[in-house]
Amino acid sequence: MREWWRDAVIYQIYPRSFQDSTGDGVGDLNGITQRLEHIASLGVDCIWLSPIFTSPQADMGYDVSNYTDIDPIFGTLDDFDRMLARAHELGLKVITDQVLSHTSDQHPWFIESRKDRTNPKADWYVWADPKPDGSPPTNWHSHFGGPAWEFEAVRGQYYLHNFLSQQPDLNFHNPDVVDAILDTAKFWLDRGLDGFRLDTVNYYFHDKHLRSNPAAKGGRQVMATDLYGMQDNIHNKNQLENLAFLEQLRALCDQYDGIMMVGEVGDMGQRSIDLMAEYTKGSSRLHMAYSFAMLGPDFNPKHFRGCIEGFQKGAPDGQPEWSFSNHDVPRHVTRWAEHAVSDESIAKLACAMLMSFEGTIGIYQGEELGQLETVMKFEELTDLQAIRYWPGVKGRDGCRTPMVWDHKADNAGFTAGTPWLPVKAPQVAHSVDLQEAQNDSVLHFYRQTIGFRKSHPCMTRGKTAWIDLPDPMLAFTRSTADQHLTCVFNLSKAPQTLTVTGTATLTGPQHATVADSTLTLPGNGFAFLGHSATLKLTA
Repeated sequence: MREWWRDAVIYQIYPRSFQDSTGDGVGDLNGITQRLEHIASLGVDCIWLSPIFTSPQADMGYDVSNYTDIDPIFGTLDDFDRMLARAHELGLKVITDQVLSHTSDQHPWFIESRKDRTNPKADWYVWADPKPDGSPPTNWHSHFGGPAWEFEAVRGQYYLHNFLSQQPDLNFHNPDVVDAILDTAKFWLDRGLDGFRLDTVNYYFHDKHLRSNPAAKGGRQVMATDLYGMQDNIHNKNQLENLAFLEQLRALCDQYDGIMMVGEVGDMGQRSIDLMAEYTKGSSRLHMAYSFAMLGPDFNPKHFRGCIEGFQKGAPDGQPEWSFSNHDVPRHVTRWAEHAVSDESIAKLACAMLMSFEGTIGIYQGEELGQLETVMKFEELTDLQAIRYWPGVKGRDGCRTPMVWDHKADNAGFTAGTPWLPVKAPQVAHSVDLQEAQNDSVLHFYRQTIGFRKSHPCMTRGKTAWIDLPDPMLAFTRSTADQHLTCVFNLSKAPQTLTVTGTATLTGPQHATVADSTLTLPGNGFAFLGHSATLKLTA
């Protein structure tokens, strides 16, 4: 039996922005339940919910104050159970974000831990004495700016926070912390959840010796803020102890049927690909991993090939998840606009590429509409990182604005109240109802292309053989024993032509023509070529 997640397309829901059912301007679980048929109609297999747990919402739910309850803004545990049951009726698996590396500073564990140095949870977080001059214990930076250490006057010590100061890091070197975290995971597995998306999966452990990081090699590596990227972050994350914890969590999941864990590797470049490979190697760690490798500005054949090929070499038996957008990065239609003939053409090209990659596929709400990044004003921001560093850092609000369902309705059908982030005209122009009425819309293209992927075993189970072509052409063949599809993509605005040697037929979604052994691809063109014998492409 082949595990369901190996062939899956996973749809990420950002609950605050999907559908509001109460009129308070914030999306909720009942709103998600109301819109599940839209998701099912895409042909996807699973939904991933960004955090829905009790939280002060300093980082929009990624600061958890109770791991085993639902935040009232999203509903109740009963609402969750109804949503889960309806998703299962529609054939959709459900996974939730588990933010385990840190909690909210309002979590009862931290409230107790910060009281003094002798309480039962005194060592549940990463505490350290100041240096003799009062400065922080290490030079580590926070992702959201400033030192990764906050001084607590009552204890007379600093605590570690890799993100906001309201998000203290748990001390995973303490086995009691590990046991408590495993108990929270068991709570949701017992409730019928199908798995977890593990936030910042490479941040659980820190260097026990609290060594400072060296400067970044080869220039700064920008991620969130450039201060963080100015260091080679080897001591504050990516510790070997992470693997032992993942094996414990996997052992728990393996006590249930059909559970999947996908980890978010928070790193950049080749290191992220190496970590993906390491964290999925064998059968005792993560089922899958994804990184920010394809979530940045790079848009060229060498980059995409390098990501996939690097993972395949590092973990030939591992499983990657590939995605182009999520709640932390600018939407890819906007991010790659300089390579686009039009917004629609780059959206369709990206979809065709993504659905042809070997591995599990992830898409982010609104991506199926070709949605653009929302241009935000300072007074509209909620992201504390952006508020602190505006305008140098634009923040993440631009990719988190509400789904647009009905272009005629108030707030495009998202809420009857005032939305927590604005609904603007450029986004409303991509609404679901408008795209449903247009046969060649991005929405219909996603359905068609997901269906094409699922109806061709070589696209889900076939191996990848790369074809060497000059930039801007990306090409490879996906093959099983009895089926072959050659996938060709023009990653530029300029038309390209290739010579085809062998018999091939255009099949499935396409933006190309074949005539007299010549494959012509317009700007942002793409083709799937079906063939039974060896096919050769030359520039």
